[in-house]
Amino acid sequence: MSKRKSKSLPVVPKAKSKPTAKIAAKPVPRGQASKSAHGGKGPKSDRYIIIMAGGRGERFWPVSREATPKQLITLLGGRSFLQQAVDRVRPLVPAENILVITNSVQAAAVRRQLPELPAANIVAEPVGRDTCAAVTLGAAIVGARSTTATMAVLPADHVIPNERRFQQVLGDALDLASRGQVIVTLGIKATGPETGYGYIRHDLTQLPPPAGVKSYKTGFYRVEQFVEKPDHPRAIEYVAAGNYRWNAGMFVWSFVTIANALEKHQPEMNAACHRWFAAAAKGPKVLDRVLAKEYPEIRKISVDYALMERAHNVVVADGDFDWDDLGAWPALARHVKQDSEGNAIVGQVVHVDSARNVVYDARTRNRTPITLVGVKDSIVVLTDDATLVAAKSESQKIKELVRKLAADPQLKKLV
Repeated sequence: MSKRKSKSLPVVPKAKSKPTAKIAAKPVPRGQASKSAHGGKGPKSDRYIIIMAGGRGERFWPVSREATPKQLITLLGGRSFLQQAVDRVRPLVPAENILVITNSVQAAAVRRQLPELPAANIVAEPVGRDTCAAVTLGAAIVGARSTTATMAVLPADHVIPNERRFQQVLGDALDLASRGQVIVTLGIKATGPETGYGYIRHDLTQLPPPAGVKSYKTGFYRVEQFVEKPDHPRAIEYVAAGNYRWNAGMFVWSFVTIANALEKHQPEMNAACHRWFAAAAKGPKVLDRVLAKEYPEIRKISVDYALMERAHNVVVADGDFDWDDLGAWPALARHVKQDSEGNAIVGQVVHVDSARNVVYDARTRNRTPITLVGVKDSIVVLTDDATLVAAKSESQKIKELVRKLAADPQLKKLV
C-alpha cells in the first residue's frame, strides 16, 4: 500500500473545468434553492445519494438469506436497515435523487420496501463486481441526469442512532465536495482497537473552510493513508495515536471529481462509465440491456483499492456520531438491552447458569419459549425453517456454514 503525501492535497480547489472526457447530457431541472445542512444555500435537486445494497446475506443467517440479506431484514426497530438508510437521508435530498444499487435477486424486494422511490432508481447489477463497478454505475446514472451533481455513496446496512448529527456531517461533506475537486470520506473516531475495520490515517491540522464559507460544523482533515485491517497490537497503537479513524465506506464527490478520478486511475472503468452514461441518458431499459452484456466482463475491484488508495485529493470528515456496521451476530449485543448475566435477548427465553449469549427468535408461528442451561458465549437464532447454534468466537464461520448448505441439494433452499 502506498503512502500518500499530505502536502500534495490542496485546500479544496475550485473545479475549473468539466471532466476531460467528453460526457454531456441535459441536467435535470433545478428545484428551488433550499437551506443545506451546514446553513448555507444549495440546490437539493443537484445532490444525490447512492445507497449500496447488494450484500449476499451470509453473516446474519438464518434470518438473512440471499434474497433477503442483512440490509433487507428488520433486526432493530420496525424498519429494515435499508429503509433506515433511506430515512436518514430524506431530509437532505428529494426521493427522486436517491438511488439504490442492488442485484437482480434482491431488486423486487428492494422495490417493495421502498415504494417512495421511483422504479428507475432501483438499479440491479446483473452480477456482483465489487464496489468500484457499483460506484461507477451510480456515477454514470447521476451524471446522465446532471453533470453538475454532487453525490454521496453510502452502505445500506449501518446502524447510526444519532441521525441529526449524521445529517449535519453528510450535509457539510456534500457542500465541500460541490466546491472543488476533492474526495471526501466520512471517518469514524476510533474508540477501541477494532481489528475488523480498515483505518484512515489523517493529518492533525484541521483544514480551513474554502472561500465563501464562514465555517462548517464538521472538521475536515487531509488523508495521509488508508490502512488495512490491523492485528490487535497495531490497532491499539492506532487508537493511542489519535489521528486514525475507522473507514466506514462512506464517500462524497462531485460528478466531475469521480469522472476525473476514474480517468486517471482506472481507464477501463472510465470507459465503462462513458458507455453507461450514454445508455442511462436513453432510459433504464437501454441501460439494463447494456449492463446485461457488459457487466459480467467488468474487473472485480473495490473502490478503496481502485481509487481511494491512489488519489491525493482526499479529505476525511470528522464522523463524530455513533456508528456500527453490525458485522455479525455478536454485534447485536451492543444494541439490545442485556440482562444481569450479559445475555442479549430478543424473544422469550428462560435460562439457568447461562451468560453472555445472543439469542434471537425470528419465528413468525409456533413461538415456543427458548430454554438454556449452562450455555455461555453463544449465538442462538431461530427462524421458522432453521436454527443456528454457534460459539460467538466462531461467528465468522457462519459464511462457511452457508456455503456448505448451498452445496447440499436438499438444504440449499435454506440459503
